Amino acid sequence: MTDEPGTRAVRTDTDARPSAAARPGTPDPAAPAPQPPDPRPPDAHEPAAAAAPVPVPLPDAAGPRDAVTRLHAHGCWYPSANADGTEAAFICDRGGVPQLWAGPVDAAEVRLLDSSPDPVKEVSWSPDGRWIAYTTAPGGGEHTRVLCVRPDGTGRHILAGADPGSTAYLGCWTHDGSALAVTVASPPGPAHPELTAPVAPDSDPAGVPLAPDWADRHGHAMFLGGARYDTGRRPAPPLVDLRAAQAPAVRSGGGLSAYLVDPDGLASPALLATETHAATLRVCDLSRDGTLALLRRGPRGRREAVVRRTADSATTCTVPVADGDPWIGRFSPDGLTLWLRSNADREFAALFAVALDADGEPRERAVVAEREAQELELLAMAHDGRTAVLVWNAQGAGELELVETFPARPTPDNAGPARPVRLPHEVVTRVAAAGPGRMLLALSGSRRRPGVWWAHEGVSLLRTPWSSLDEDAVPPGRPPVSPVPLRLTARDGLPLSGWYYRAPGRAPAEPAPCVIHLHGGPEEQERPVFNPLYHELLGRGLDIFAPDVRGSSGHGRSFVDADLGTGRFAALDDVADCTAHAVTAGPADPTRLAVMGRSYGGYLTFASLVWHPDLFRTGVAVCGMSDLLTFFAGTEPWLAESASHKYGHPEHDRALLRALSPMNRVDALRVPLLAVHGEHDTNVPPGESEQFVRAARDRGIPAELLALRDEGHDFLRADNRRLFRRTAADWLERHLGG
Repeated sequence: MTDEPGTRAVRTDTDARPSAAARPGTPDPAAPAPQPPDPRPPDAHEPAAAAAPVPVPLPDAAGPRDAVTRLHAHGCWYPSANADGTEAAFICDRGGVPQLWAGPVDAAEVRLLDSSPDPVKEVSWSPDGRWIAYTTAPGGGEHTRVLCVRPDGTGRHILAGADPGSTAYLGCWTHDGSALAVTVASPPGPAHPELTAPVAPDSDPAGVPLAPDWADRHGHAMFLGGARYDTGRRPAPPLVDLRAAQAPAVRSGGGLSAYLVDPDGLASPALLATETHAATLRVCDLSRDGTLALLRRGPRGRREAVVRRTADSATTCTVPVADGDPWIGRFSPDGLTLWLRSNADREFAALFAVALDADGEPRERAVVAEREAQELELLAMAHDGRTAVLVWNAQGAGELELVETFPARPTPDNAGPARPVRLPHEVVTRVAAAGPGRMLLALSGSRRRPGVWWAHEGVSLLRTPWSSLDEDAVPPGRPPVSPVPLRLTARDGLPLSGWYYRAPGRAPAEPAPCVIHLHGGPEEQERPVFNPLYHELLGRGLDIFAPDVRGSSGHGRSFVDADLGTGRFAALDDVADCTAHAVTAGPADPTRLAVMGRSYGGYLTFASLVWHPDLFRTGVAVCGMSDLLTFFAGTEPWLAESASHKYGHPEHDRALLRALSPMNRVDALRVPLLAVHGEHDTNVPPGESEQFVRAARDRGIPAELLALRDEGHDFLRADNRRLFRRTAADWLERHLGG
């Protein structure tokens, strides 16, 4: 998710044209090639392939050219350009929710293409300019579907993921724009009833009637206090002990299938690949003649790039690739070289060139571009298909350079010299080709909201007029705080680091209450970018130290793998070591410390409060796992497949998962806790927060749960994000005395 002329069918009518099946070198959708047998034992609960997607027409939903209620400080991200690079489709939250917009790269006038309230996740403009594909999350949850719309906002329809409970996400376009690759997940088996007990719509989860104006008072959220757990007005539903040896380890389902889908609906979907025990499956590129497909598959820490022939579904080449951005590589225009972002046999990911023969078989592999102790985190190919756009992770900041590639001889000494491109802000989140000699960059920085820049010939970068100004990031009077790096050594000698944010208005040596904020993943990395949550906490007089504990990305493959298995106990020690360093090397007050995190960081928050019960005054756990066994039993099957490599297998490593679970040590909890969760989170089900809060209350520990309506694992709606920030800041300020 570039365009160079290839073999095309001549057509005179742009709306009635040959489908993918009518061109040489592309698979016949009516007769998909047989798939190779899965070498693993068959699973009666999992289908061989997810059902082919069926297009569903929708009414046009183009909105006004500007948002009715516009956020002054909005973000724009995930750009995708039309064929000549004059216009871009992008995601923008100026209307309060991430939506699909489009407009010229050099003019301020933009148009809203889909006014529905479902958040948009990904965008891809077809190479021929006729369609814009995008994914949305219905109801704000984790299940997504793929839609298409014309650039003028007409013709909107669902391409994949229309069935209840199903999930679909984007792959690449064919190079002539006639078909789009999508991945479809088989609907999983039912979740365990104790994790998803039905609740009356006008009651809280304990069955207590709510005031008629409760939504108006609290926004799209439920703040659950004492009545949630101790009224006794409704008997608790019968519970199944998911930690017992005979309990189901994971939900059934989890098959992933990739299809080529004609956005015009003139051809049946063509099956490209099926993985019945899949963690991930994405079609990243197709050769220009349609004979080869580049797939990304595998669980976290064990991703693979797979070259597959479309004619017979034979796998011709497999190369390990790094975690992170799913768009791992591209074929050269002649299909004889594969460019990959890979960490095969390496500590840090680099640019690889894999020479292929005419049948897609590998001939040789070489490193074309590398940096010492820096990870290649983004790879894109320019419009010509020969210029590689590389983004390197330099201790958390992004550095961009252009490299001319020579597919005929993929050797390190035959690549052109790297041409650096100076960036106006610290982090690049996406690179997209935008016509001859142009590219679009999505940038984030410590002092601005996300925005989109366009570059001509890699020389100058210009902010798109519809991206917000730097000075609009926050209201006047209190500018964003730029963090400073801190480095330390863990108790076992492993180097650690993080970013320290100092609340404004304090003397340099004055002790301050401090929040230890832990990112998710675990493979995410703390980056120096503007975070509205941090801005809220800093405004309350609270310092923030945001470290990368072991398991984080950006520090090499060994660091990412350092928390595997029993190494997770050392990651819990890292939290304590980082907290101690914030006190000894920074101005953190040792008597006023809190721990907070989201997703895996939420797990670390639960765990830190019971592993280090005397270290913190309070904690805020957001969408965190409190018990790894119940997490595996309730999460999506494909996520369980991926997470088992990281945390432990839910069947073979039950003793380890039990030992690592905060619920197993909840008796050690000593301090108040706030948990926050999205009601539609199917990655980490809300029951993970509910059971920990319930256990805390049963032991007399103050604990509250904020359940955000119409949200999943990520909080995407402006009103909910604002409510979350203010609730968390109020809680921390109250318990730390900021």
